[in-house]
Amino acid sequence: MDKFVTHTGIAVAMNRANVDTDAIIPKQFLKSIKRTGFGEHLFDGWRYLDEGEPGMDCSKRPLNPDFELNRPEFQGGTVLVAGPNFGCGSSREHAPWALQQYGFKAVISSSFADIFFNNCFKNGFLPIVLKEEELQQVFAAIDKKPGEKITVDLQNQQVSIAGLVFGFEVDAFRKHCLINGLDDIGLTLQHREAIEAFEQKRLAEQSWLANTI
Repeated sequence: MDKFVTHTGIAVAMNRANVDTDAIIPKQFLKSIKRTGFGEHLFDGWRYLDEGEPGMDCSKRPLNPDFELNRPEFQGGTVLVAGPNFGCGSSREHAPWALQQYGFKAVISSSFADIFFNNCFKNGFLPIVLKEEELQQVFAAIDKKPGEKITVDLQNQQVSIAGLVFGFEVDAFRKHCLINGLDDIGLTLQHREAIEAFEQKRLAEQSWLANTI
């Protein structure tokens, strides 16, 4: 998992409330047994004018010019700024995968659905909760200057844009994992020597177990 300490990038405004996971990555794309290829189908139903299906060549599909991600000033955006209750709906882990694979490093809102929020951290993707009035100030800064860059400083737990600086809370353990690039497997492997020593001792004391695996 990639480390996240500080990131600066273009802020993409999606001032919509209750964006659910089926909008983030529609259900037909969940058929894949792979963990890749979801970025080009992020917000597929809103992003394109035709109906998307797995395996399509998205480079030739007609884009919806009114959709936020298709605006020229938001191209290359890496921080999504969304309305309240982002990530509601079904508990698909593909939602943070799609956001990450599109190129987003973090998402900012005033509230998130619990399962989506937890899935983000599990996959090294940072969801940031700001107060509603602070979120509206961020939207106003982007509206004033579309394509404005925003900085997310996880170490100091701050978001800054257009001279505005807002603090945010994050669980200390989750912060540690993101800054050090540790997912559940990475956390376990920190104890590799102790695990290997335990297994060696177990097999030495109960050698008959080696033939049962």
